[in-house]
Amino acid sequence: MRNLSRTGARINSKIGKAINDYGLIKEGDNILVAVSGGKDSMTMLKLLNAIRGWAPVKFDICAAHINTDFHCGECVHESCLTDLFKKMNVDYRFKDIKVLDEKGKTTCFWCSWNRRKALFELADELGCNKVALGHHKDDIAETMLINLLYNGEISAMNPRQEMFGGKITIIRPLSYVDEKTIIKFAGENGFPEQLCKCPFGSDSRRKYIKSFILETEKETPRLDIKTNIFKSLSRVKKEYIDLKEE
Repeated sequence: MRNLSRTGARINSKIGKAINDYGLIKEGDNILVAVSGGKDSMTMLKLLNAIRGWAPVKFDICAAHINTDFHCGECVHESCLTDLFKKMNVDYRFKDIKVLDEKGKTTCFWCSWNRRKALFELADELGCNKVALGHHKDDIAETMLINLLYNGEISAMNPRQEMFGGKITIIRPLSYVDEKTIIKFAGENGFPEQLCKCPFGSDSRRKYIKSFILETEKETPRLDIKTNIFKSLSRVKKEYIDLKEE
């Protein structure tokens, strides 16, 4: 691929397959790319920006970063992200929101809900019909197991999900990409190791599930465990499921 390393070309191929499989990007799309400042969102932004230069369909992108009043000491400054956006020659927007209550506290759900709401509002303001999120294959596999084990349901993150009657569609271009490949690409491109660190990032359940998948992969190296988990959602054998809720 043009001006891409072997790792970049590999990720680009996976993104292209996801785009084709799920119809993630269409002619004339205006996509708001959610950028936290971490390796996943920066990789997504860089490659979507590259793809639009040679893709057979024309689409626009705008990077968006949501600032909250709840952050750690390592949280990125706007100037740092602004420099990165300018180097990529992409449009960008920042939006400030408040998620702390009168006692200066919040929850992971409330913070996440308000950040997502701010993205939708910004997309509406800018006339964007799609919002791109940087969740990758590991995120989807982990979420599926978390929901199964802790919530008693079978669900995950869809690569494509329509919201508000189809007015805005969430897309996840990295759905087929392994986290380890993204880490390698981020290193090759000199992305800062930690631009933004979520104070809730040490979720013990997700850490446990991530560790469980890693150990399972070590014990069965011939199997692509994350891919099997991912594919299982589309391989439901209904004839073997006839259980009633207790």
